[in-house]
Amino acid sequence: MMPQRAQASRTQASRTLAWAAFAAGTVHAAFSTYWALGGQWLLATVGQWAVARAAEDPAAVRPTLLIVAGAKLLAAVLPVVVIYGRLPRPRAWRTLCWFGGIALLLYGGLNILVSNAVLAGIIRPAGGYDKAAMIGHAWLWDPLFFIWGAALCLALYLSRPAGR
Repeated sequence: MMPQRAQASRTQASRTLAWAAFAAGTVHAAFSTYWALGGQWLLATVGQWAVARAAEDPAAVRPTLLIVAGAKLLAAVLPVVVIYGRLPRPRAWRTLCWFGGIALLLYGGLNILVSNAVLAGIIRPAGGYDKAAMIGHAWLWDPLFFIWGAALCLALYLSRPAGR
C-alpha cells in the first residue's frame, strides 16, 4: 500500500501531465480550426498540398478540417476527464486513452526521426521534398504529437489504480 502523501503526489503529477497533454492536443485542434476558417499561417508547414487544396476548394476543406479539429479536441479533453475519474467504466476509457497515447507517441516519434533524417540528408527522397513541410513536421507538429502522447502515457501510468 502506498503512503497517502506519495499517492497524493502521484495524483497531482498525473493531473498536471493530463493537462499538459490537453494543452498539446488543444494547440493541434486550434490550428485545424483556424485553417478550417480560412487562416493560412503555418499551413505551409503541413505541406504545399494543404495550401493548394485550401486555395482550390475551401468549401470542401472546411468540413474535413472541422471534423479533424473536433476529433483532436475530444482526444485532448477525454483523458483529463478519465484521469479525474469522471466517467463510468473507467477501465474501458483508460484502455482507449492508452491506445491513443501510444499511437501519438509512436506517430510523433517516428515522424520526428524520419523528417529530421530527411533534413540532415540521411534520407534522400527520390522526388525531392517540401522543405517547409519537412521543417514543420520535424520541429513543430510531430514533436507536439510526441509531447501529447508522452504526457498522456505518463499521466495514465501515474494515475493507475492502487495495487497495479
